Amino acid sequence: MQTRESRKKAVSRHKRELILDAARSVFAEEGLEGASLRAIATRAGYTPAALYFHFDSKEAIYAEVLRQSLASLGEAVSAAVATTRAARQRLHSAGMAFFRYYADNPRDLDLGFYLFRGGMKPAGLGHDRDRELNAALEAALHPIAEAAEALGASRQKANTVMVDCFAHATGLLLLLHTGRIRMFGASAPDLMDAYLRDKIAQLVKE
Repeated sequence: MQTRESRKKAVSRHKRELILDAARSVFAEEGLEGASLRAIATRAGYTPAALYFHFDSKEAIYAEVLRQSLASLGEAVSAAVATTRAARQRLHSAGMAFFRYYADNPRDLDLGFYLFRGGMKPAGLGHDRDRELNAALEAALHPIAEAAEALGASRQKANTVMVDCFAHATGLLLLLHTGRIRMFGASAPDLMDAYLRDKIAQLVKE
């Protein structure tokens, strides 16, 4: 039987998730700059004052939405490599899992790059939040670096491979989600697959 305190916590968690669900929609429509706490509160069915019980600013809400997105990304990549022992396959699986997550969830890609009506420009959510979110992204990508090291790359080289895979994937995802890939008559997943196979072959030769 639930105690009064546990019921209060459950209600608070439920309200928090309602706020975050509303925020995802508002951020998708208005972007970080165009969104307001009032709009998020209205969408969630609360007053703006009620939001301050859970979050101190719209940046804090955005950071939490992005944190959840990056956690899901990390879980997807981890699941892809969990049952794979061979380093070659781990690197390939991790890279493709990263690509597929954002191929299947374009709004999460927009969220991660602050692209919701904000355009391509430097943006941040505050030093501490940015550091935490960057660490979450790096953690999601880390299986790529681990696999590269297992193939004989130095720590520095493995990190470069990780960043290179990230850059290549996001470039293809941009072409995929804008439809520009069609002008080349190419397949973004096939190009990502070929890139990873070439990268693995290079590492094995070295």
